[in-house]
Amino acid sequence: MVPLLTTPLPVPHGFTTREGGVSQGPYQSLNLSAATGDDPERVAENQRRVLAAFGHPPAAGLRQVHGTEVHLVEGPGTFEGDGLLTRTPGLLLRVGIADCYPLLLYHPEGLVGALHAGWRGVVGGILPKALERVAALGLDPRDVHLALGPGIGGGCYQVGEEVVERFLEAGLPTFTPDPKAPGKYLLDLEKALLLQAERAGLKGERIYRVGLCTHCDPRLFSHRRDRGQTGRMWGLVMLPLRLR
Repeated sequence: MVPLLTTPLPVPHGFTTREGGVSQGPYQSLNLSAATGDDPERVAENQRRVLAAFGHPPAAGLRQVHGTEVHLVEGPGTFEGDGLLTRTPGLLLRVGIADCYPLLLYHPEGLVGALHAGWRGVVGGILPKALERVAALGLDPRDVHLALGPGIGGGCYQVGEEVVERFLEAGLPTFTPDPKAPGKYLLDLEKALLLQAERAGLKGERIYRVGLCTHCDPRLFSHRRDRGQTGRMWGLVMLPLRLR
């Protein structure tokens, strides 16, 4: 059985690790992307194992572009952008990660979402924009439950002045000077996401954190730690066919 990281999010969901698959070398073992240089047959088997953990449902995924476009989808397919929302029970949503943050959303009136948030997505406001789409559907976004999966931690994510200037302009001062590198900063993406969630009115008791750093934890793939030669993980969420 593929191990999944989960949270109290009250619908089927999970975040994969690098464990439980058949890939080898730098992709060992549960690499879920064929675009990394891994053997496509091994990737396909890894994907099959993950989908089996959810009962082999139809799935919707993304061609991620580090943007803020969020699609409302009704069926399976691959969509260009960085977010998916659906009201279709039994449709599995997935996003790929290897340092960026996977965000999973659930609204009790029958909606789930999956977002991919790197620094461009965070500063561009992919989470607030997704919540605006929730509101446009006639649902109160303040009732959303939010799960934040593993991503690169604030103590490991070094960026330059051009990035922190963007975060200042967005009202997200979630960085500190790097004491080991003059002119560089340590950027806390999770803190920025939590700040955006608070500003949107999400309740703290409905925000769930996995709390693992991809760069630090050897059980997880990290693009930055492994200098680009690594695999990808998935964040997944689905409305059950019958809500409790």
